[in-house]
Amino acid sequence: MNLRIPAAFLVLAALASSARAQGEGDLSAIWNDPVFKKQFVGTYGINSEIEPRVTPDEVAILEKIRPLMGLDLPKAEQTLRKAMKPECSAILDFTLGSIGFQQDKLAEAQANYEKAVAKFPSFRRAWRNLGLIHVRNGKYEDSIRAFVRMIELGGADGYAYGLLGFAHASKQDFQAAEAAYRNALLLQPDSTEWRLGLTRCVYKQEKYQDAATLLDALLARYPEKVDFWLLQAHTYLGLKQPLKAAGNLETLDQLGKATVDSQQTLGDIYVGEGLMDLAARAYQRAAEIEPQPPVARSLRSAELLASRGAGAQARKLLARLSELHPQMQDADQRKLLKLEARLSMADGGGSDESAAILEELVKIDPLDGEALLLLGQHYVRRSEPDRAILQFERAESIEAFEVNARLRHAQTLVGMGRYSDALPLLRRVQELKPRDDVARYLEQVERLAKTRR
Repeated sequence: MNLRIPAAFLVLAALASSARAQGEGDLSAIWNDPVFKKQFVGTYGINSEIEPRVTPDEVAILEKIRPLMGLDLPKAEQTLRKAMKPECSAILDFTLGSIGFQQDKLAEAQANYEKAVAKFPSFRRAWRNLGLIHVRNGKYEDSIRAFVRMIELGGADGYAYGLLGFAHASKQDFQAAEAAYRNALLLQPDSTEWRLGLTRCVYKQEKYQDAATLLDALLARYPEKVDFWLLQAHTYLGLKQPLKAAGNLETLDQLGKATVDSQQTLGDIYVGEGLMDLAARAYQRAAEIEPQPPVARSLRSAELLASRGAGAQARKLLARLSELHPQMQDADQRKLLKLEARLSMADGGGSDESAAILEELVKIDPLDGEALLLLGQHYVRRSEPDRAILQFERAESIEAFEVNARLRHAQTLVGMGRYSDALPLLRRVQELKPRDDVARYLEQVERLAKTRR
């Protein structure tokens, strides 16, 4: 089955208009998490077993600024700066960095954390906060090094693993990101951000069954999220389960959250499954959701229906498009008229009205090869071979239509009993685009030509 899946579904695309934009949304949720904030503020304390020592005078400095932490950060910063000496404990550099971080002075905070790890290389809280700053700044390679160093020092928490996963995913290293996200979920199983990040990673690695299972949990928690329904639909397509994907897309429609992309994809699925009435209905809903954008996409859907023998459904869609777009652009109007003419001919001949429309289209654009071919076929059906041949000859001069035009021309000549005249045309067709069926037809015409000599 060859589905025409819109690029926009993509999907990850489907989950985010861009990885960067989605990433910023994830990070915002993390920075605003009350638990994260509590943990961050808690890093002002001292763990004497694994962290730099402080002198009694430095303890006094920290005790002096501690009350200011929650009341007046600028004053806390000013007080600490005045009291610090170049050779002070890394704890003071770390504390000054954290005060700057909370005030969104990331460059200053980074410089102070770097001083802290330079003085005390195993200062894991400083490595952790360096990782956070590098993620905020989009410096993913640096953030990975910082978080890995923190974890090596025995400081593993859900946020560090989750942001490590985010950094790896941002570098398109989805296997490493998956491992980090799984560790994050072990420590924070209720985190939507980590579960969503893991889902993206397994999807990117084409682990569709894992992605579908993860999305089950996300949809149970957020049944209104359009992106989750869309992504799971695409995981089902990856699993070769198109009707399950269709179920997801139908659910979106029932929720009143169907999009043009979701309905177009739904129509494509139904075409692939031979469910033409359902396909036409989905395509029509897509056209009605946003009737103002260009009509070309809906016209392609009608052409797809027509090519699969669903002429009646294609005509209904075209009629609806005409209602929704009474003032089409000229190119779209011509395409619609040609498709209507083709459908009319497929029903058994084509009307004089269709022929008149095609003649008008050819006058407007003499190089419209498709209109010329349709017009030629119309005259063949009307038993007017000379007029048909004229149209085919005109189409033969257009490179993109030469093969089909010469083949139609040859078939018309054979119908007139002019076998010898048809042979050069068929040989040229084989020269341009060899085909087994044309080769067999050519042999038959050659035998007929010999019997006439």
